[in-house]
Amino acid sequence: MGLGRGFSFSWKRALGIDLAKRRIARATGIPTTRAGRQRKLGRWLGMK
Repeated sequence: MGLGRGFSFSWKRALGIDLAKRRIARATGIPTTRAGRQRKLGRWLGMK
């Protein structure tokens, strides 16, 4: 499925979805990844 060594294709990146998610995360201060949200919530609740 790859495009050769060192190349990859992401339809989400091609459509600008990654950029939109990054802009939303920066504007709101809330991460868009599941792990990022869990880390932020854990810090907010004082769990390390």
